[in-house]
Amino acid sequence: MNAGTDEFRRASRHDIPDTVRVVDAMTDTVVGRLGNISETGMLLIASVPLVDDALYQFRLEIDEGRGQVIEVGAHMLWQDRASAKGQTWMGFRFIKVIDEHAQPLNDWLRSLATRAA
Repeated sequence: MNAGTDEFRRASRHDIPDTVRVVDAMTDTVVGRLGNISETGMLLIASVPLVDDALYQFRLEIDEGRGQVIEVGAHMLWQDRASAKGQTWMGFRFIKVIDEHAQPLNDWLRSLATRAA
C-alpha cells in the first residue's frame, strides 16, 4: 500500500502476532490468514482466489485453543499478488460485526495494541 492510502484510514491497524485463520462462513472453507486488523477492516493474506468487489461473511479464529471466533460481514476493496507464491493480499472493509462479537472484537483489538506497545 502506498503512504497516501494510510492518510485516509481513521482506525489504527494492528499487526497480528499469531496465526489467525480466516474462514468463509458460507462455505466453511479456510481462505487465508489475517495480516492486520482494525475496528473497520482487515488485511487478508489469502491462499484461495476471491472475487473482486464482492461481499463475504468471515469467521476470524482469534483463539483457536478456546474456540473463540469473531464473525464479520466484509466488502473486498482491493487485492494484490503477494511475493509468496499462491498468496494474495486483500483489503476488506467491515460492513457488519455480528452483535455479540462486537465487544470481543474491541477487547481483542485493545489487547493487540497493548502487546505492540
